[in-house]
Order: sequence, then C-alpha cells, then structure tokens
Amino acid sequence: MLHIYNSLTRKKELFTPIEAGKVKMYVCGMTVYDLCHLGHARVLVVFDAVTRYMRNSGYEVNYIRNITDIDDKIIARANENGEDFSVLTTRFIQAMHEDAAELGVLPPNDEPKATASMDDIIRMIETLIDKGHAYAADNGDVYYDVSSFENYGQLSGKQLEDLRAGERVAVDPHKDDPLDFVLWKAAKPEEPSWDSPWGKGRPGWHIECSAMSTCCLGNHFDIHGGGQDLQFPHHENEIAQSEGATGEKFVNLWMHNGFVRINDEKMSKSLGNFFTVREILKLYQGEEIRYFVLASHYRSPLNYSDQLLDTARSSLTRLYNALRGLDVPSVSLIEDEAEVEFNKAMDDDFNTSEAIAVLFDLAGQVNRLREENPEKAVQKAGVLKKLANVLGLLESDPETYLHGGTADDLDVEKIESLIQQRLDARANKDWAEADRIRDELNAMDIELEDKDGKTIWRRG
Repeated sequence: MLHIYNSLTRKKELFTPIEAGKVKMYVCGMTVYDLCHLGHARVLVVFDAVTRYMRNSGYEVNYIRNITDIDDKIIARANENGEDFSVLTTRFIQAMHEDAAELGVLPPNDEPKATASMDDIIRMIETLIDKGHAYAADNGDVYYDVSSFENYGQLSGKQLEDLRAGERVAVDPHKDDPLDFVLWKAAKPEEPSWDSPWGKGRPGWHIECSAMSTCCLGNHFDIHGGGQDLQFPHHENEIAQSEGATGEKFVNLWMHNGFVRINDEKMSKSLGNFFTVREILKLYQGEEIRYFVLASHYRSPLNYSDQLLDTARSSLTRLYNALRGLDVPSVSLIEDEAEVEFNKAMDDDFNTSEAIAVLFDLAGQVNRLREENPEKAVQKAGVLKKLANVLGLLESDPETYLHGGTADDLDVEKIESLIQQRLDARANKDWAEADRIRDELNAMDIELEDKDGKTIWRRG
C-alpha cells in the first residue's frame, strides 16, 4: 500500500491512481543554459527511483520531464557567447542526457521542449483571456490576473493579502496588480520571438509547464514533482493557470524533493560552493553520486561533502563485495522475506534510506553464508541484486566497479603486473619484496585480498 507525502495537503496519503494500474507523472526538468549541478542531479535521481519502484510494483508509468529551452538566462548566455540560442540549448541538452546516463537515470517517456510547444502555449493563454483569468497589456505583454483565481496560494499556504503586504517588487504600470505574473512577453530587439495574437514575443516560464503537462498527460493527472524551490511561485502559478484554463483539478498529488546544501551551507554560485555533476564525476563514479542522493530521504535536506561521497563509495564497495565471485541467478525468479521489508520502506513515501538498510542486511547474510551454505549465499545475493536494481544500484559488474569503473587515473595493466610480481615473490618466500609491492599498491590506493591462493584487488 503505497503512501506518498502530498505537498498540497501536507500529509502522507494512500496513493490511488486516477486510472487503475496507471500513473501519469510530470516533473519540471532543466532550464538548459549551463551544465547540470547537484540540485539537478537530485531531481533526476529521485524521480527516476520513484518511476522504477512504481513500475516494479506493477504500475504502467507515463513519466514526462520537460525541457525549458527558452528564457531570459538562455538568451543572456547565448548573447554572452555570441551564438544562436538554439545552438546553446542543443549543446546543454546533450550534456544533460550524458550526465543523466552517468547517474543511471532512465529516459522519461517523453521530454517536451518549450520551443516545440508554442501553439499549445498560445492556445492556453487565449483560453485564459477568454475566461477572464488573463489580460493583454498595451505593451504587448499578457498577464495572469491572480485575483481571478479563488484558490491561489493553496499549495504554498500563502495568502494574497500577506503577499501584497510583503511585496517589494517595483510597481509595473502595465500590471493591474503587482502579484500578477507574465504569460507572454513582448519581443525585445534582437531576441528570439514567435508570432502570437498579441504580437511577436515568447512565453513566460510558468505557462510553459502548464501547457506541456496538460498536452502530454491531460487536464487532470496523478503526480507533479520537482524541487522544493519550485513550490512557490512556479507550481502555485501552474495550478492557477491550468485549473483556470480547464476548469478541472490539475494534479492529485504534489511531490517536492528537499534542498541541496554544501558543507551545511546553502548551495549557491555567490558563495563559491556550487558543483556541477561533471566536476563531481571527476572524483566519483556516477553510481556513487546516485547512492549518495538515495541514502537520504528525498524530502530531507541533502548535505554534500567529500566525506559523505567517500561514505557512499565505501558503502557501495561493501555491497559489491557481497556479490563478488558469485554466479548470481536471474533476479526476476527470486522471492525472499527481505523483499517485504524493502517494499515496506519504499511504500512509506519512498524511504530509500530504509530500503538501502535492507540491502546491507542482505549483504551481511551473503557474507555469513559463503562458507557454511554457498548455495544459500548465491540465492541471497540474487535477492540483493534484484532489490538494488529497483533503485538503479548494483547494475555494474562487481569487478568493474571495484576496479574503479571507467576511471582514467587507474593503470590496470600496471596494477595486474605488480600483483603478479608480488605473487612470484611470495612463491619464492621473498616476504620483504612481497610487502614492498603491497605497500607500493597501497600508495596507489589499491587494496589487496589474498584468498584461496589468489589475490583480488579493488580501488581503496
């Protein structure tokens, strides 16, 4: 019985899909003017894990994750670079896909782009104007009339009166109310623009997601997700736009993952503690970053530090060591009581940290059974791999992971040669030389294990 915390109702709810056995989910994706950072990585990994678990539970999931490929930041960066905005966005979309693949993130069912959704966006704006929820200003902009939507603030818990009292934005003479937000921006000189009933221009950010989500999933769908920073105003505005245009309930359940912090400080470019996925991938494997994200509950703050990434590496090493050297059977054919505990954790608002604890219990069982009951050890290893795969973990060959994956800084040929030299020295009872070679390998961050007359190694 899957229960999910609903940001709209502020409580865990039994998940009941609109259509039995099917899930329609939309997640706000990247604005592609730069490389993905750790905050993006968290969104990608969290909702990939949600999708994987729901599919493993038997749901048919239609997962939509959009791409914002036109906005102020994109235009500004393209102008800085002296290139067409579409060249810039194409480059960063490709980079995003590469980073996602490194993190073990599966592609969504569809990935609509704002620039390919202009007709849908314009139609929704026209509908909002016709229904009295929006108005065209004399400067060519179109604004949403916040006062026209009775339930504005339901997601964030904010009241219009409080928002107006705290309003510090300079008064825009073209708006009827300082809280009104833009749906369509009139074109400025040298900016990309599209034709519309209100003249050349481009959409505001909020309307893009309303149009893309409803066009892909219908007026009413099951789950809308994204980072906690999007809850207000972006998701609040999506509700107002979508429900104002369709007259139907927009989304049943809202999911928001927590903020990312760096060494207990909020991640920010201005603080100089801003990390891209690619910077972290120079030091850690993609699966280690994925494990680091999943080791915390998705709604809690995620604190980045080198020590925590090192812990993720050590943890994965323990899990892969449990699989090492075993001929693990087909994961789809195994049932075990551990699966009940794993599902219990995941059914409790996708508690991945508790689910991972089940994996470590299994790894301990495998290690204890290796000598006393090898057949049972293999069976438990199969359960371990099966459940880990639901989270997108332990999908690599154990030797490949333990040898550093595809790390460029490891000279595997040299390592294997030194290990053979050490074996030769041990055979000749030259213990001093054998110890010297072990020390040399340890200095290279290579750890050895002598077992059954063989030596296996892993990156430290």
